[in-house]
Amino acid sequence: MLCWMLGGRDAITANLFVHDLAWRLKNRIQLTSDGHRVYLDAVESAFGCEVDYAMLVKIYGNDSREDETRYSPAQCIRCREMVVIGRPDPGHISTSYAERHNWTVRTNMLRYTRLSNGFSRKFDNHAAAVALNYCNYNLIRIHGKFGVTPAMEAGITDRLYDVSDLVALLEVEELEAERAA
Repeated sequence: MLCWMLGGRDAITANLFVHDLAWRLKNRIQLTSDGHRVYLDAVESAFGCEVDYAMLVKIYGNDSREDETRYSPAQCIRCREMVVIGRPDPGHISTSYAERHNWTVRTNMLRYTRLSNGFSRKFDNHAAAVALNYCNYNLIRIHGKFGVTPAMEAGITDRLYDVSDLVALLEVEELEAERAA
């Protein structure tokens, strides 16, 4: 299933995200992050020594084709694996799952696509659009790999949701807010 948290690429968001992740897990895991230094403290704070953690640092070369750099990233010339905590299996030190997740999000939401006009002007509108996207991905859309939704595959629900189910949830929330007022 796809999970998300909105925020900057800063220490506060990293700590919130990694602590939330640690809280949701029962067993020891292997974790790989990119070379962003804020994850060092966040992972140690959230997991202590109860994690096998490595960083995969990508080294990029300078692109001599100046005109194309605006639209394409620099070329990754090598990767450096750094074991940080525990004993991560070198064969599983990878950021591929996170990168695939990011690609899926960018493909499904123009809000995350560079040089598009699908952006949100207000943070609340952006958060709502992202939440709807994840509800659709996890609860409504049947995925070819599983033949069911990710929520059904994970055992979180046993039924296929519909957009009308999301509307009904919003209506219940609005009624409760009116009663509380």
